[in-house]
Amino acid sequence: MAKEDFNDLLWFLAVAEERSFTKAAAKLGVTQSTLSHTIKRLETRMGLRLLARTTRSVALTEAGERLLQSLAPRVSAIRDDLAALTALRDKPSGTVRITLSDHALERIVWPKLEPVLSQYPDVKLELSADNGLRNIVEDGFDAGVRLGESIEKDMIAVRIGPDWRLLAVASPQYLANRPLPRHPQELIQHNCINQRQTTGGGLYVWEFEKDGQELRVRVDGQLTFNSSYSIVDAAVKGHGIGYVPDDLIKEHITAGRLVPLLEAWSPPFAGYFIYYPSRHQNSPAFKVVVDALRYHAA
Repeated sequence: MAKEDFNDLLWFLAVAEERSFTKAAAKLGVTQSTLSHTIKRLETRMGLRLLARTTRSVALTEAGERLLQSLAPRVSAIRDDLAALTALRDKPSGTVRITLSDHALERIVWPKLEPVLSQYPDVKLELSADNGLRNIVEDGFDAGVRLGESIEKDMIAVRIGPDWRLLAVASPQYLANRPLPRHPQELIQHNCINQRQTTGGGLYVWEFEKDGQELRVRVDGQLTFNSSYSIVDAAVKGHGIGYVPDDLIKEHITAGRLVPLLEAWSPPFAGYFIYYPSRHQNSPAFKVVVDALRYHAA
């Protein structure tokens, strides 16, 4: 039978299952006369009477019953296969690549995304930690995580963490025989622990603000790292003043291992955002990642 006859068979199946031209026509979205004409055409083509019609009911002939028993399981299987394919289309899968700082990775992103791996086994994560401002489009990343103030305006940005601040700290051992800095400019007289920026290779210039006055200080010292965690460790061991996220040093300050400096010059600022171009919004795997990271204030 030609391919164009398959619709006739599906329409016959609808009438056979409903035992009514009225209900079958409504189900198929066609008129009763069109449906009746189609069934008659099918019977003529096959040379068999499939339905016994009366004014009150529709019954299957022997040939119609056999055709129903042959068609029904096959069509049901095809419908199940189509439903499975549709589910596969919407199933989160694939790799999501994100560039971010080591601080964002350890404190915000990884704790939130670790459960995603077990919940969605077909989702793969590639988290690339560096402290530079990468071009996520040119470098092949799906998204980046950075502070809100450093995100380009043409990107979609979703907040993933609370406000925080950078804080200058030093150990009591380091400060024992040195004057406390009372102003950010006095940091140039101290042994400060620098941070190397991955992109461009330059050193991070320490930024301060007080009463609307912004100040940038280029510090110097014996040590340079590209990781906030290494800076904290070096500061605790007395190697100089570090300038690090406050959530990394709270326990050290409470325990007396570090002393906060210039707190009045370190106001909080908007925390981390995940940012990405709009073309990634329709990926199920990417939606899973963004939803898992989304920040909900307490």
